Amino acid sequence: MSDVDGATVEVVRSYLVAAAEEMRATLIRTAFNPVIYEVHDFGISIYDDELRLVAESTGLSRFLGANDYSIRKGVEYVGAHTLRAGDVVLMNYPYWNAAHTYDATLFAPVFLHGTSVGYLCIRAHWMDLGAKDPGYVLDSTDMHQEGVIFPGTRIFRAGEPAPEIIELIRFNSRMPDLVLGDLHAQVAAIRTGERRLLEIFGKFGRETVAAAVRRMIEDGEARARAAVDTLPQGSWSAQDWLDDDGVTDDPILMRCTVTVADGRFTVDFAGSSPAVPGPVNLPFGATIATARVAFKAITTPGEQTNAGHFAALDVRAEPGTLFHAVYPAATFTQWTGTVALELIYKALAQGMPERLPASSGGDVPGFMMVGTHPDTGQLFAVSNNDAVGWGAAPDHDGIGPANHLCQTQARNTPVEVLEAKTGMFFERVEMRTDSGGAGRFRGGVGLRRDIRFVTPGSSCR
Repeated sequence: MSDVDGATVEVVRSYLVAAAEEMRATLIRTAFNPVIYEVHDFGISIYDDELRLVAESTGLSRFLGANDYSIRKGVEYVGAHTLRAGDVVLMNYPYWNAAHTYDATLFAPVFLHGTSVGYLCIRAHWMDLGAKDPGYVLDSTDMHQEGVIFPGTRIFRAGEPAPEIIELIRFNSRMPDLVLGDLHAQVAAIRTGERRLLEIFGKFGRETVAAAVRRMIEDGEARARAAVDTLPQGSWSAQDWLDDDGVTDDPILMRCTVTVADGRFTVDFAGSSPAVPGPVNLPFGATIATARVAFKAITTPGEQTNAGHFAALDVRAEPGTLFHAVYPAATFTQWTGTVALELIYKALAQGMPERLPASSGGDVPGFMMVGTHPDTGQLFAVSNNDAVGWGAAPDHDGIGPANHLCQTQARNTPVEVLEAKTGMFFERVEMRTDSGGAGRFRGGVGLRRDIRFVTPGSSCR
């Protein structure tokens, strides 16, 4: 393999990131569902032919980490040797997909002159896929109550849609127009990425791109390992409790031990509760993605991410526990990962308090309304991830209201969209004065919403 100079590596890196960002723009412009085009509840990643992450676009941070886990499971299931140019595979099996069933992952191979040169992956939240309840499932007790399952199913073959799979989705969704619209938006974004990736190979040549990717990943690993070496060495544990699982009223123990030693950063959830009846169990891929958010933030937060940045990270959780759900455990409510991010920081703060802020609002206080729209007569389910205050840092105030740390680039749903598409009327939306707590540096303030329901329906949060 030929070597390349640093300038060429950076040019290739920029082209790859630009391709991911163009995929993002295509998805936002063409999606039907506000949770995608307004909230940005998606993750977009580009991989080389060895399934190593080479570029990603801004999106939900835990989705981006989950993509790395799920695409390996998906390609293993379908078999890389069976994939052809133009194929697109759909997967939402939670234990492989690293998320709940409504976070639909589409991935596709990219071929140059008949040879695989990479993969594209887009994960986005669909609003309905045949779960026992419309909207959000808060009290499921096994996976089969949470929607139709696709373990790795070709939804496009050689560039042509698979009508029997699309019809299966149509007849198992309460909102088929929205869901199929978002499906095709994801496919459009994949096709955009495919064109751009082939243009990059055409401009620089396969050997140069491969050499640049190798240098990018080596550099990412070196920088992350150097950052780990600068951290205080030691092992620190923390615990916290989930209030309940949506089925019983029992609090649920979460434990985490973070160890920094010998060039490794290990996050171990040993001692946490066994899997519980309700849907707060976390697939292991989602647990890994949560740990990656914390690791990246404390090691190389200002760099474009690639596979090398996580080479020094180990994540552990015993199968059958809260942080490693196995079939048929319910997994629909993913907020466990939100609180787990705070738990990792709580452990780390014992050894490096000067590097970490105080706890944030500690949750994503989202809400959803489900009902029949008075103008169209169509069922709707529209959600919103609301903002919280972030904890103060040792040298500055916390920000807020803002989406939780684990949401990064995600946004809330504008009031104008919520009022137009649901039966909600917002009488007040304002920051809660002085709600962040007193101190030399105060925490970020929270948010208050006063909502009046003007049409029949149901809501949850």
